[in-house]
Amino acid sequence: MQPIITTARLTLRPFNFDDAAIVAKLAGDKRVSDMTKNIPYPYSQDMATEWISTHQSQYESGESVVYAITQRGDNSVIGALGFVEIVNNVGTLGYWLGCDYWGQGIAPEAVNGLVDYYKKHHNLQGLEATHFVENIRSRAVISKLGLNYVEDTEIALQGKQRAISVHRVRF
Repeated sequence: MQPIITTARLTLRPFNFDDAAIVAKLAGDKRVSDMTKNIPYPYSQDMATEWISTHQSQYESGESVVYAITQRGDNSVIGALGFVEIVNNVGTLGYWLGCDYWGQGIAPEAVNGLVDYYKKHHNLQGLEATHFVENIRSRAVISKLGLNYVEDTEIALQGKQRAISVHRVRF
């Protein structure tokens, strides 16, 4: 069973199907979806339900994990965080926050909680992250986490080429 992780201000917990409506609302905000590789716009509640339905098997496989970000004492989802893949004990970070929660230090706190837990309990040995070059908020988060810039490259996404920055760190 996927454990709950707590930090000073946050609780990271598994998603449940009751979260689908708020996920659709928060992740479906164009400002959020425009800065992610995997969230289309528009984003429906049915899409959120389908996404949530994949989490348990992903966790059980050990190849990825997704957590709901909530504020301690409030079970309402404010974002998502996880490793979109875990290969050779290196996690590839993925996250998003609802726009009302940007700029409050929530993403770095959540990531540090997840990384600390996975280092202690799953032998996590490194972290990778990418962001769209123009996403200065994610660049700031990744910088706070101590990842090293590797390169800028391009990926094909929804029929377009998008420039991304790649960052890595080994522990």
